[in-house]
This record gives sequence, structure tokens and C-alpha cells, in this order.
Amino acid sequence: MRLSRGWSLFLIAVGVWTWLIWPRFALAIWDDPRAWSTGVSGDGSPTSFLWVHALLIGASLAIGTTVGVLGVRGMLAARRKG
Repeated sequence: MRLSRGWSLFLIAVGVWTWLIWPRFALAIWDDPRAWSTGVSGDGSPTSFLWVHALLIGASLAIGTTVGVLGVRGMLAARRKG
């Protein structure tokens, strides 16, 4: 299967967007009082709130990375085919 340049650029943009948004969301979750047993950021043990969000963030970054890599590979293949 060959991707058009337009779709390749779209996939690259989705990968970049993922890496711009999710790390910022991770910081917000880390600082959320619900993420820690004591209600203080980084103090006490992590709660299920933090673990669930960490899993979602990790999965989203993995999917975004995969999509971005596919876009780059599609772009390179389109360039080689000319």
C-alpha cells in the first residue's frame, strides 16, 4: 500500500500533535491532588487515578509515535517513487 503525500503529512501532523499535547496533560495529572494519597503533588503513594491516566498517556504516545513513523515512511516512499 502506498500513502499519498497528503495522507503522509496528515499522519506526521497527528504524531507531532500527540507529542505536543499528552506530555502537558501528564504534568497536569501529576500535579492533580487526586493523583496522590496525601493530596499533595509527589507526596505519598500514587492513586489509581494517576495509574489509569499514566496508562492512557503511555498508550496514546505509543500510538501517536507509530502513526507519525508511518507518515514519515510514507513520505519517504513517495519521494523515492518520485
